[in-house]
Order: sequence, then C-alpha cells, then structure tokens
Amino acid sequence: MNATTPDVRQHILEIAHPLLLRKGFTAVGLAEVLAAAQVPKGSFYHYFGSKEAFGEAVLEAYFADYLSRMDTMLAQPGTGAERLLEYFDDWMESQTGDEAQSRCLVVKLGAEVCDLSESMRAALARGTGGIVERLARCIEAGRADGSVLSSASSPAPQAAARSLYQSWLGASLLAKITHDRTPLDTAMAGTRQLLGLH
Repeated sequence: MNATTPDVRQHILEIAHPLLLRKGFTAVGLAEVLAAAQVPKGSFYHYFGSKEAFGEAVLEAYFADYLSRMDTMLAQPGTGAERLLEYFDDWMESQTGDEAQSRCLVVKLGAEVCDLSESMRAALARGTGGIVERLARCIEAGRADGSVLSSASSPAPQAAARSLYQSWLGASLLAKITHDRTPLDTAMAGTRQLLGLH
C-alpha cells in the first residue's frame, strides 16, 4: 500500500473493524488482518506494539466515530424527547437490518475482551461512558423543554441514561442470540415509559 504514515495506521484499523465484527477479537489473527490490509508485518508493529494495543486502537476508533455520529444526531432540531427517540429508532434499525448481527463492537467484543485485556476493557468503559453522558444531557434537555417526564420520582438524568443504555445493550445481545427483534421492541416500550412518552 502506498500511503502516508497516518493513513496506513487508519487503513489497518478500517480493514480490521469488519473482521472483528464478524469473528471476534481472539479468532482474528494478525496475519489475517495484515493480508486483508496488504500491509507487511513490520508496519503493523510500527503502529501497534501488540495485538492488545491494536484492539484498544480499534475500539477507540470505533467510539470516536460512533460518538461523533451520536453528537450529530442529538444536535438535530426538535425536542429532547424527539431526539432521544430518533437515536433509539436508529439503534433499532442498526440491529434489525440485513447486517444486524454485525454492527456493534460493544455487543460483539464486550464480554470477550474484558477478561483478556485491561486496556481494552478500559477503552470499552470510556466509550460506553461517553454514550451514557450524551444520553443524560439529552434527557436533561428534554426535561427542560417539557418533552421528557420530570417528577419527584423520576431518576436523575445520569441514572435514567445508564438504565436506558443497559436496557438497549442487553436487548441487542438478546436479539443477536434469538435472531428476533422482540427484545428491542421491549426496550423501546421501556424507553417510552421511562421518558414519560405515550
């Protein structure tokens, strides 16, 4: 590959992403990644000190892209409730289309890598924390504009966001296991209830 230095690193990460989504972290060997990227082995170790460092970099790149798309989506015009529902509608679509079984690195790699690599676990924790933080801000905005339920019994925005994310993550995993969208429909019903939407 004839490319500048940063482009080679990015190229390796982009090639690896679908491989990891399809096969998982442990099942994908470096030789397979390098062959798919058409990059010599020495180049890999120039950019990544180990397979673990490579895995962390893949996760960081995934979350950088995901959080950027999420920021764009949650910045669209509309009430806080409308923006939250748009985000979760998008989530549902990403989990139920033709590529539904291969789009979320958190669902695919979460349980696998957390016991293998502390740095990869930490990258997952940082990334998912960023998702919860953005959801909490949108819930808070929805309460401020009156589109999201706010009462004495309502959980704080951070707690509500964490509950929603956990619900959707679990639903995505169950939908993957069962090849059935029912868990996602249940997550959407629970989301509407938690936000006070009918």
